[in-house]
Amino acid sequence: MDSQVNYIRQRLSLRKPLAKALELTALLIDKLSLTKPPTDPDMLEMFITAELAKVKSIVPTAKGFDRDFPSLAFSIATGIGKTRLMGAIIAYLYLKKGIKHFFVLAPNLTLYEKLIRDFGDETYAKYVFKGISEFVGKPPRIVTGENYQERTGSLFSDIEINIFNISKFNTENKTTKKGGITVQPRMRRLSEYLGQSYFDYLASLPDLVILMDEAHRYHGDASKKAINELRPVLGLEMTATPFDEKGRAFKNIVFEYNLAEALDDGLYVKNPAIAKARNFNKDNFTPDEIEIIKLEDGITVHERTKLAIEIYSRQNDLPVVKPFILVACKDINHAKYIEDLLQSDRIYHGAYKGKVLRIDSDSKKDEEIERQFVALESPDNKIEIVVHVNMLKEGWDVNNLYTIIPLRASNAAILIEQTIGRGLRLPYGGQRTGNKDVDTLTVIAHDNFQKVIDEANKGNSLLKRVSFIELEDRDERDQNGRVETTPTSTEQRIQKQIEKVKGEISEKSKQYVTQVGKAVESAISNIAAEGVASFGDLQKKEVKEKLREKAIETIKEGVKDSLFAEQDAVDQIAQVDEIINIVVEDYKNNVIEIPRIVVEQQNVKAVFEDFDLNTTKGYNLDELHREIIRQGLHNSTEFEVIAGKSGSSKRPAVEQLIAYLIDFDDVDYDEISDLLYKLVGQAVEAIRSNAPGITDDDLNERVHAFKQSLADNIYKQMKEHYRIIPGEFKINKVLPFSKILDQPIIVNNWGTLDFHEPVPTQKSAVVKFVYVGFKKSYYTKYRFDSSTELDFTFILETNNEVLKWIRPVPNQFNIYWSSGAKKYEPDFIVETAEAIYMCETKAEKDVDDTDVQAKAEAAREFCRRASEFTAQNGGKPWHYIIIPHTLVDRSYSFNYILNQVKLK
Repeated sequence: MDSQVNYIRQRLSLRKPLAKALELTALLIDKLSLTKPPTDPDMLEMFITAELAKVKSIVPTAKGFDRDFPSLAFSIATGIGKTRLMGAIIAYLYLKKGIKHFFVLAPNLTLYEKLIRDFGDETYAKYVFKGISEFVGKPPRIVTGENYQERTGSLFSDIEINIFNISKFNTENKTTKKGGITVQPRMRRLSEYLGQSYFDYLASLPDLVILMDEAHRYHGDASKKAINELRPVLGLEMTATPFDEKGRAFKNIVFEYNLAEALDDGLYVKNPAIAKARNFNKDNFTPDEIEIIKLEDGITVHERTKLAIEIYSRQNDLPVVKPFILVACKDINHAKYIEDLLQSDRIYHGAYKGKVLRIDSDSKKDEEIERQFVALESPDNKIEIVVHVNMLKEGWDVNNLYTIIPLRASNAAILIEQTIGRGLRLPYGGQRTGNKDVDTLTVIAHDNFQKVIDEANKGNSLLKRVSFIELEDRDERDQNGRVETTPTSTEQRIQKQIEKVKGEISEKSKQYVTQVGKAVESAISNIAAEGVASFGDLQKKEVKEKLREKAIETIKEGVKDSLFAEQDAVDQIAQVDEIINIVVEDYKNNVIEIPRIVVEQQNVKAVFEDFDLNTTKGYNLDELHREIIRQGLHNSTEFEVIAGKSGSSKRPAVEQLIAYLIDFDDVDYDEISDLLYKLVGQAVEAIRSNAPGITDDDLNERVHAFKQSLADNIYKQMKEHYRIIPGEFKINKVLPFSKILDQPIIVNNWGTLDFHEPVPTQKSAVVKFVYVGFKKSYYTKYRFDSSTELDFTFILETNNEVLKWIRPVPNQFNIYWSSGAKKYEPDFIVETAEAIYMCETKAEKDVDDTDVQAKAEAAREFCRRASEFTAQNGGKPWHYIIIPHTLVDRSYSFNYILNQVKLK
């Protein structure tokens, strides 16, 4: 790989498809002349033909440039990072080829403003040159439609990036008449800054490179002519839809990473799903009723998504992303009707009043509407539904669009290209999280749902990569869900103890008690690294004093912005000592001590094992006879073969083969140099032994002629001795007890059930209820993903051998597997008199699954290290068990299950 390509790839952390595009671009650029096209038509035709031949030698599918200069098109799906690729190519052209002048075209005002920030704002999170050391302190000079007549200082590097809105470019390149007088266009006027017209300045640059964002917008005749007149040395076109205004495919596509590939890879875009209501028959409803049903279904999905994202963000300590719905309407009148409908009491009892934004050619003129539209990603924006009529232009790249409701008729291709494509960007680092709800874009199917499915099954339809889901029948109790933090057993015991001593206390006092309790629990977590090895140590006088100091610090920090901060602090601090005693006693008796351990599986290592090269075939190379063929131009029968002789010495044979072998991606010279020299030495010696008397020069010549085949043969044999070594587990310092994290829980109108009670409907309804009545768990409320989990909880609560248990929240443990790429989340932690168990309940058919066993290996490593720590500090050993669902029966005891698991 080109060293500059590798440097840029690493510094910009390019995704794999973008890295491949950059690598291909480097190969093409090395072939092209990078000179200005000739002005003479005949010479220009010859020039274009020659340059195209160079491109076709690397990309045979390229058919033409569609322009009067070499231009390369990149077809890349929305959300993958076309702008980042533009930045990478600009950096490469500057660093490798010394090109300093670039002209970036934007199709509209939205993208124009976005590109100015992407290329010119070093503080912006999406700044495209972040990491390129040559631009640190001296960034590229950005020239725009607002400042191209101004002088710029010496604070910039010598690279110049001109950014223009194409509509401005076309307008300002026209001659106009005012009052009968011909007025030269602004771009052709002399400029004090340049000393010549800006247009002529650009056209005269010997190294101008044009980059076209959303390139399908620049294939009209006017745009083509204006761009051709600049005579750039190279054009680079970026688009997700490589078709011109007449629907013809681009002829100059050199690289493609389309939506289908992105969906297959499952890494960089949301997973689009098309949904419809179960048992829905459109013949039973009027068109107006169908619209209301689709809007209500879409809002139901939206509410579910909103809760899922809030839970995910809390569990992972990430900012909350506020999702929104997009409703596509037929025309402006239809949009106005839908806006009024969504804000009326007919939809969700008026819950969306003031949360709807209409965007069409009328409303777009309103500055407040435009402000809200631009700020849709802000969590403070109250808008949750956007109603639009053909207003989604390129550059509208929000990452929090999660639900789409098309109310206008549209075929599958348009649905994908114009609607789904707007919602594919991912919010958390632009990568999938592994959480289904956070990674899914849902389209509520229009009336022709089956037609979309039929279209999806034709040929290579992109919709083949789109999943289809059926919404469950709606139930009023599913609506208006909210996220609550589950009260803990410790909080309840604090309240009861305070009320026991002081009698009934006010709501404000209850609030103070809760806040002090949380401050004390936080202090306990903080002193775990300060010589406190177990909950028993919390009883020590000096430890309680430390707890007091830290709790008071937390209290003062928590009330400093309140209206009565000083009095609030005094009232809370007065209760600290009493609450410390309650919490310490409760932790000792009722909370499981979970050591603070980070288990990380190191990267899997690939190694080439030592072996001897098999040279029995292919290493008997014939002597080479260099020959020159000569044929007459005037008379083709004048043909002769002339004996030739090498006129230059070749590199030593060993060096030639080593240099070729290290170009293979998985061959690391530093790691296996000894093996490489051994194998290459055996290869060269075999060639020499099959040609007695051969000189070193002839040997080098012979290897040079066959080096590719020789290196391929050696590499092929190396791959036969290639193996993967699983990564070992790395353990950082083990610390005592982790803080038991808060548990956010979704509460809806289905209500609560005591865990003893049977589920009133079918087993699948277990997921709908919140369960209470637990006596042995730190958390007082739970929701369960299956009836197996609920039944296992019943066993834990009703068996005397179980002292305590907890269903940990996702981030309670830091156990990483799959080379550190994935995090394991245990189902249950159970403490008995003898030990602590990390329990995983699984469908019996999945117990031996490869991933299940890989997680188990990481979990057992945690338990092994935890046991080592607790053995030194008077604690209990830890064990990991996988429990098949067939062993989870309410009539079984926990010990009976343990014994059965041992026999499995």
